[in-house]
Amino acid sequence: MSAWVKQQIIGISMLEYQKIFDTFDLKEFENSVFSGKEHDWNAAYECCDRWVDSNKIALNWISSKGKFEKLSYSDLEIKSKQFANILIQKGIENGDVVAGLLPRIPELLVAIVGTWRIGAVYQPLFTAFGPKAIETRISKKTGSNAKIILTDSMNKSKLDNLPNCPIIIEIDRSNNSEKKFDKKLIKQKTDLKIVSLTRKDPFTTLFTSGTTGNPKGVVYPNEMLTAIAAYMIYGIGLSKNDSYWCMADPGWAYGLLYAVIGPLLMGATTTMYEGGFTTESTLSVIEKLNINNLAAAPTVYRLLMSSDKELKLKLKGRLRVASSAGEPLNPELSRWAEKELETPLCDHYGQSEFGMTLANHHGLKHKQKKGSAGLPMPGMAVDILDKDNNPLPPGEPGNLAINISKSPLFMFKSYGYGAASPIQNNWYLSGDTMIKDKEGYYFFVGRSDDIITSSGYRIGPFDVESALIEHQAVTEAAVIGKPDPERTEIVKAFIVLQKGYSSSDSLIVELQNYVRKRLSAHAFPREISFIDELPKTPSGKVQRFLLRKK
Repeated sequence: MSAWVKQQIIGISMLEYQKIFDTFDLKEFENSVFSGKEHDWNAAYECCDRWVDSNKIALNWISSKGKFEKLSYSDLEIKSKQFANILIQKGIENGDVVAGLLPRIPELLVAIVGTWRIGAVYQPLFTAFGPKAIETRISKKTGSNAKIILTDSMNKSKLDNLPNCPIIIEIDRSNNSEKKFDKKLIKQKTDLKIVSLTRKDPFTTLFTSGTTGNPKGVVYPNEMLTAIAAYMIYGIGLSKNDSYWCMADPGWAYGLLYAVIGPLLMGATTTMYEGGFTTESTLSVIEKLNINNLAAAPTVYRLLMSSDKELKLKLKGRLRVASSAGEPLNPELSRWAEKELETPLCDHYGQSEFGMTLANHHGLKHKQKKGSAGLPMPGMAVDILDKDNNPLPPGEPGNLAINISKSPLFMFKSYGYGAASPIQNNWYLSGDTMIKDKEGYYFFVGRSDDIITSSGYRIGPFDVESALIEHQAVTEAAVIGKPDPERTEIVKAFIVLQKGYSSSDSLIVELQNYVRKRLSAHAFPREISFIDELPKTPSGKVQRFLLRKK
């Protein structure tokens, strides 16, 4: 195992999926990837200090105005030690939570690594959060009981009327300010002993996106680093020669784990772009930094697919691999990427609770199935269960579940702040309905509470959405079940149209027939509403419960 892992890290060869899956050994994997021992874990060391002598770059950063900065691992070590001393002066100790309400700037990395150095726990806060969302996540009663909150001038006003607001540290990047963060850092000492922790001690905490209800707190122990490393190696297929960019915001799980922690854990260079998404800015970053390994949400790829032809041509052949996560990847997008970008675009599946568990692996050899969430990650044992938690045969839809006793990379134990546990009889119940085929590939159907029952048929919203989005007039689609006295529910679709198309009765009929021909007579949307945009969580997931209220 050790040799195989090392081969993959340096990009020597592709490894056979089944061999890696069947022989996965947790201790051997950790020994080949980490330097930490049972009672000597610290994320700051694993993600920074051990790479200092390599002269590697930790971060390539581009501002919203096009300014370019690099941050070496050596600089990251020094600045994070200085920041850690600031935290110590503020009274922060081992186990305390430090929350970050920060945009994608170099100081974010400094703050995260500095927090870990002293054994404190970093909590990300998405910058689009309003005061109430922030309060829920950091308060003593409902959240993490954060002792410090880091922010910048753009977001500080959100904290003005926050009840029991923690100590605020403002990170100021303005050139002429005496408050500038760098000026505060250089006044601090750089001699600081790193705090040794165990594999069970926490290093990060965050909240789920709340797609189907209230957000729930998740606490990551240090051993979660192992699962992150496995995904970077097997799922992302990160090699030493890659220029990697995960576009997900580090205010959320996928962005924090795989845009920040993952590449640093591998001694690679992470990429941050401060500005918002546009097709032009995305192409600019890819060209400037020679990005060849890209990870993003399906929304990004959909918008790239609908962009100007000239922009798409500039992307052709630039990417070695592309990954998608956050919501199911429509097969049409995979076909588009393969044809127009000349790159494999693969879907990956996970949850905030445990990271990634299914993947069409870029780092392992196996057949790729478009429309599939892939195969289980090495170190993860999953199955499809019925309502009584009994395994179902292939082809039957049910609850995707993780067998805890057979999954050494499953590190989740319970929610950190009081929510009911999703674990029953040694199974973690994901709440996602999937189907497993005879070859062991998993296909997403929908959230368990999103399944539509119409005239006795069970209809997955994703299937209908996938059919709709293949129509040239459709940019985005979301499907719900609408109560109906005759059919129990009918399928209702909410559609965002492409530019140049307008809503009409004739278009409704055309779309209905389009789906009917591709799926079945019972699965087509009997009602269609055209809207300007779909309601989404800040992490980009469609909030179907809001659509149900329309």
